[in-house]
Amino acid sequence: MKSGMRMAGVVGAAFLAGTVLGPVVMPPVVSAVAQETGKNAETYRLLDLFADVFGRVRNEYVEPVNDRDAIENAINGMLQGLDPHSSYMNARSFRDMQVQTRGEFGGLGIEVSQEGGYVKVISPIDDTPAARAGVKPGDLITHLNGKSVQGLTLQEAVEQMRGERGSSIKLTIRRPGADTPIELSLTRDVIRPQVARFRLEGNDVGYVRLASFNDQTENALRNAVSTMRKQAGGTLKGLILDLRNNPGGLLDQAVQVSDDFLEQGEIVSTRARRPDDSQRWNAKPGDITSGERVVVLVNGGSASASEIVAGALQDHRRAIVLGTKSFGKGSVQTVIPIPGNGAIRLTTARYYTPSGRSIQGLGITPDIEVLATRQEDKAPLRDREADLRGALSNDNGTHEVAPLPPLKLPAGVTDKVSRLPPEGAPAFDPTKPETDFQLQQAATLLRAWSAAEPQRRAAR
Repeated sequence: MKSGMRMAGVVGAAFLAGTVLGPVVMPPVVSAVAQETGKNAETYRLLDLFADVFGRVRNEYVEPVNDRDAIENAINGMLQGLDPHSSYMNARSFRDMQVQTRGEFGGLGIEVSQEGGYVKVISPIDDTPAARAGVKPGDLITHLNGKSVQGLTLQEAVEQMRGERGSSIKLTIRRPGADTPIELSLTRDVIRPQVARFRLEGNDVGYVRLASFNDQTENALRNAVSTMRKQAGGTLKGLILDLRNNPGGLLDQAVQVSDDFLEQGEIVSTRARRPDDSQRWNAKPGDITSGERVVVLVNGGSASASEIVAGALQDHRRAIVLGTKSFGKGSVQTVIPIPGNGAIRLTTARYYTPSGRSIQGLGITPDIEVLATRQEDKAPLRDREADLRGALSNDNGTHEVAPLPPLKLPAGVTDKVSRLPPEGAPAFDPTKPETDFQLQQAATLLRAWSAAEPQRRAAR
């Protein structure tokens, strides 16, 4: 039995294997055992191959090789060859990951993946050195302190970007649309991202931005909603849940956040290699908003746990999803500790929204598309899960997927929402909410919805 942490995961997973023999099936079992013996023999031959190569590297490489580094690199190569999200963490990296999921870690504050040998920025975390320096989703980090990241594993690159508070590092970035590389000098800090930021928009619309899904997320959301409802004094026309550029995190937190808005029904299910390892989570009675109208904002940087929340609320028609198509990461990673060493982060399941759809490689398609800028209408979509090398395929064609219920909005409400900003609209400034076109359109939708249904006040 092995246990681990589920990323976009629940704590605890069981993996059981066994063989049952009976007299009535003896001939097939004997045949199966013979086949298994043949497979084992081939496996041993391949392990001999590895041992032979390892021995030659130890004895004949031009410089002495550290045995642990060589073995860990081999393990990481095996895991990274499976899909973009499986990897090996040495003891230090494992400790860093555990600290990060608790909501505090050291470094620059960037969520990253790897593409073409470079480090690709999924999203900078709010109010961190990376965000303040202007690092953007889609940036490719090509050099660290002037040295190419080519040849480094993703974990090695991440380790180089982490360090003591106050120490500095220089990033060389290749940005889509920029003619020359961008050089940024960043000073490392202790990263304590404020997982939930909230405020009232115009005194009648609540706004909550979730930056990630760590151990603090659901409690932070509850506090935000409670505080804003008191501030509004019963005048809220609705709530905007902003999941844009939220790269995900813990599955159990995504389940709890979804449950906060739902009274009943499935939230998410997972399907693993063995049917017995599949799981399903259902909502419990209790809606922290007492049935307020909800709009969920998503974009191409919304991934994993963010997509679980958006998909659950969309499938139940508990919220209107507005923005652009999400990233499309529909797999679950289980962190399995290796005693005396680090841990492996292994893709163990796909997850499915309540309607049975996998968003793997597809993403969540918003109910109402609203682009952040006019340029976005002409520019190619930023890379998503389906563009990553070795990404899992989508398996919606292998099982039944229920159609989404119709979107029940009063007539004319969606006409109030514009898909594109007007000509000459000011550039987005994160310190000026009025320049956030998607946010303003979400608020417009909620106000129009409230005006069309002034008596709506259902406890769901």
